[in-house]
Amino acid sequence: MTPDMVVEIGKRALEVTLLLGAPMLLFSLVVGVGISILQATTQINEVTLTFVPKIFAVFLALAVFLPWMLQLLIGYVTDLFAGIPGLVG
Repeated sequence: MTPDMVVEIGKRALEVTLLLGAPMLLFSLVVGVGISILQATTQINEVTLTFVPKIFAVFLALAVFLPWMLQLLIGYVTDLFAGIPGLVG
């Protein structure tokens, strides 16, 4: 196993991690900005007001993107396991 192989495996792992987390983070970001604009315009400064909509947004993103996320993760793990014989030599 060469250092290039290790770097490539780590790079791919980081890419998959970012892709898996991106939908939930983006949904949460959009809802958070929307709630912040609403709070700024109405001058309601309630800190807990943002948590419940963000939680619902994350669950919605998870429900919508879960099949894609599982497919991506299974593909990565399958490729990783399939490449083990080539790494040992």
